[in-house]
Amino acid sequence: MIRITRERRIINIGRFMVLIGLLSGLMYMRTDHIYRSGVALIGLFVPDIFQRKLNPPEKLKPFLSPLYNDKIIAILAVFIAVHVSLVNVPFTTIDLFHKEWTDADMISHFLGGLTVWVAIACILNELSGKYSINSKQVVVYSFLILFMLSVGWEIAEKLTESEISFIHETLTNKFRDLLMNTLGALSGLWLVKTKKYPFELN
Repeated sequence: MIRITRERRIINIGRFMVLIGLLSGLMYMRTDHIYRSGVALIGLFVPDIFQRKLNPPEKLKPFLSPLYNDKIIAILAVFIAVHVSLVNVPFTTIDLFHKEWTDADMISHFLGGLTVWVAIACILNELSGKYSINSKQVVVYSFLILFMLSVGWEIAEKLTESEISFIHETLTNKFRDLLMNTLGALSGLWLVKTKKYPFELN
């Protein structure tokens, strides 16, 4: 009998939630949400392809390590499922993220910060033995990389704002997004330090 782990259950629930989002998009012919949910659903199956079909070269293994860690993929599945459901509440046309409750992006930024940080930290942790990086450096470097990615994301969002009429974020909102990303990453650090989840620092 095949034992399904807790992480696999979470991943499958996440996929199911995204599928519901896709069906909702099709029901109301929201092309933006059909595209978003379709990409998200495919993305949640990509780790399975890597785990079952691909054996990467040794040099690439540290960089692909998050794809082989079901605990990280479970965190990713929760983030994607919640984000998709906020942008389009299942079986409705309600967009909490951009229209009805714009503060909903705080939830996505928190979970996004958590997800991105654990993935970056996992990669650096895998590289630590090869390049003599200690656990403190793994934490510092992972937060620096997260911060650079977060700032880059906010700049990219600002540059594309003019193309989407209903999206306009103030500078205060941008700082709040960065704060939520950081709080998500700090919760990831707490998980790793206290629970050794989703991986243990070398």
